[in-house]
Amino acid sequence: MKTNKWLLTLPVLALPFYACNNKQAQSDEQTGKKPMNILYIMSDDHSYQTISAYDNRFIQTPNIDRIANEGVRFTNSFVANSISGPSRACMLTGKHSHANGFTDNSSTFDGSQQTYPKLLQKAGYQTAIIGKWHLTSAPTGFDYSEILIGQGIYYNAPFIKNGEEITSKGYATNVITDKAIDWLENQRDKSKPFCLLLHHKAPHRTWMPDLQDLELFSDKTFPLPDNFYDDYEGRQAAAVQEMSIFKDMDLVYDLKMADKENEIHTTTGLEEVGRHMYDTMTPEEKKAWDAHYDPIIQKFKKANLSGKALAEWKYQQYMRDYLRVIHSVDRNIGRVLDYLEKAGLLENTMIVYTSDQGFYMGEHGWFDKRFMYEESFRTPLLVRLPGGIHGDVDAFVQNIDYAPTILELAGVEIPKDIHGESFLPFLKGEKPAHWRDALYYHFYEYPAEHAVKRHYGVRTDRYKLIHFYNDIDAWELYDLQEDPSEMKNLYGQPGYEEITRQLEKKLVELQQQYQDTTALALNHF
Repeated sequence: MKTNKWLLTLPVLALPFYACNNKQAQSDEQTGKKPMNILYIMSDDHSYQTISAYDNRFIQTPNIDRIANEGVRFTNSFVANSISGPSRACMLTGKHSHANGFTDNSSTFDGSQQTYPKLLQKAGYQTAIIGKWHLTSAPTGFDYSEILIGQGIYYNAPFIKNGEEITSKGYATNVITDKAIDWLENQRDKSKPFCLLLHHKAPHRTWMPDLQDLELFSDKTFPLPDNFYDDYEGRQAAAVQEMSIFKDMDLVYDLKMADKENEIHTTTGLEEVGRHMYDTMTPEEKKAWDAHYDPIIQKFKKANLSGKALAEWKYQQYMRDYLRVIHSVDRNIGRVLDYLEKAGLLENTMIVYTSDQGFYMGEHGWFDKRFMYEESFRTPLLVRLPGGIHGDVDAFVQNIDYAPTILELAGVEIPKDIHGESFLPFLKGEKPAHWRDALYYHFYEYPAEHAVKRHYGVRTDRYKLIHFYNDIDAWELYDLQEDPSEMKNLYGQPGYEEITRQLEKKLVELQQQYQDTTALALNHF
């Protein structure tokens, strides 16, 4: 485990963590202390590269950064399965995918199982989920739910409010924020502590910006990643994926080139869907949209690009739209923080900001996620805890840790079958007696969109070992210190026999610890 040395010298902070049983409630009433509220904000596919608290090359995100500046920035935060639905199931249950049953997006979440919102309910918390759900089955464990249907859409999205479908008007990020603030101000029972899950659709594909942000970044040219033209030598699974910006990013669906003349056609099968997205907007919205995109479309048609010129044009258009969507997310998080401050809630609410996984911003020539490579495996995690420390924590944390952390904060006993560990001590400036020195990952969704092969693996502070399986049998080993971009597969190379053996041993230990018997049976070393 790696932990910042300065954290270890801090005194233990006395923080008010209280269970909400009757005895504790009476004690709180006598002392005037209140249980800690929880606001968990999660965006969809928000890369850590596009949060200025982590990386200021692309965009400034002052409101998200405020959470980091007033709290903790986790610099080694990861997911257990880098895809939306499974990641959300891991977060809710504190368990790896094979244990919670939601292994890929074709699954249906078993809502009868144990989740941390249900345990909070029993402890007296009022729970709510607003925004993206994406777990197929209806939400359980929530006193209030107002969720997008499926992936949701960016403009004028329908919602399901406590089981009933309703309409909405406006841009999804603004609408979700409006609903969250309205619940906090007008609909919750203010005599109870709350746990609100505020889940944005943004910046999920297809990165449709808010109208007020359409001109942002129009005059900016982004540098290509060093490995944008990766040839995937020695990496069989990487070579056969279908998430290339050049080959697989659709001009109409992803990049908004739905021309009125109907002259631009694509071969990915997404053109019709891309043209239909425009139909979700009102006439006024379409007018503003056309004023921005029509000149871009005409310029693009005139240029008649191909080869590297087309690939690099796609990258620039992708980056501009993606960052415009991030700008809206950041602005709306500022609205929520301002509301909490004005309502007197800021100093009695733990605020979490994260994403359901990382995302590729052109690294390896890609968009999307799924792989155990760093850009998708790693995810932002910023936590502001009133009375807690301010600074960085570089211990390994994973999205299976959110449930036990929130439960411990609320004074609720952590069930023994939860895989994750509470990172609450780090927020208090403490060093746990034991903490993980390696991470386990398992991705299942193949065959499916983007054609990323099934794989599992282990990551330590320096090395990563991955096994791709199913219709492939390939192993990859990376030295993250010498090769942070994961370009050189060292598996089977002379001089790495002992390191490989150690990683294989650690992999088996984690598979046994988490009882991933399917993966255990696939090992052949």
